[in-house]
Amino acid sequence: MSRQSTPTTTPVGSPAGVVWDLGNVLVDWQPRLAIAAGVGEEEAARFLAADDFDFHAYNHGPDSGLDWDEAEAEVARTRPHWLDHARAYRRHFPASLAGEVPGSVDLVRELAAAGVPMWGLTNWSAELFPHGRAAHPFLDELLLDVVVSGEEGVAKPDPAIFEVVRRRTGLPLHTLVFVDDRADNVAAADAAGMDALLFTDAHRLRVDLRERGLPV
Repeated sequence: MSRQSTPTTTPVGSPAGVVWDLGNVLVDWQPRLAIAAGVGEEEAARFLAADDFDFHAYNHGPDSGLDWDEAEAEVARTRPHWLDHARAYRRHFPASLAGEVPGSVDLVRELAAAGVPMWGLTNWSAELFPHGRAAHPFLDELLLDVVVSGEEGVAKPDPAIFEVVRRRTGLPLHTLVFVDDRADNVAAADAAGMDALLFTDAHRLRVDLRERGLPV
């Protein structure tokens, strides 16, 4: 578990902390770039638009704890014409990490400097998450801990992942703000009792966090 260097305090009356989704909230994740690194831009676009392949569902398997070898073997069995494309994503995964989402990590840095406790909650496979950590040192420097779905064997929007958050933070869920770019995950967090915000851009998020008394 990583630790912030500043005291973990929040302003009186504000949330006890913030839980961040990572992909496309803090980390610019572009799977097309990884797939294109293996099969080319045109084939990557064709694969992601295919009627007979749901990339999100495919990726959700390893995000939920499925071994990548098993996921790829299922593609080989059921849709072998997409096997090279599916394998390209895993093989070239670092290429999908396109940098920081503009403005978002600035908010994390401001909150960390003010001593606000923060955690990550990401749908990410256990095998591939180390690439994210290596590319983005702020995950260890500014967040107290990251709940990685692939390590837990359960992924958002499954309600069970929020119980993991409760245990790992040691705080009641209703005291935590949660930020995610997917409406289904936000709805699930809200149902679990969190103050859940749908991320659209850093400017809007700054306003939302400030309205909750957080120092940004």
